[in-house]
Amino acid sequence: MKTNDYVKYLTQTVVQYIDQPKDERKKLRQGKKEERADFLYRWFGIIPYALMLNFKRKEERE
Repeated sequence: MKTNDYVKYLTQTVVQYIDQPKDERKKLRQGKKEERADFLYRWFGIIPYALMLNFKRKEERE
């Protein structure tokens, strides 16, 4: 990608972002946060996450 193309892309992206209403940007940001995986899963993988869920289920049953 040439420099001119990159500047054009960045300009379009910034203008598109600025044109959105503030509350719509907040909704998009909140949606991205909710989509992200939990901390344990992101950092340590599926096994600790599965163990944590298993312990939570046992506590709920009691």
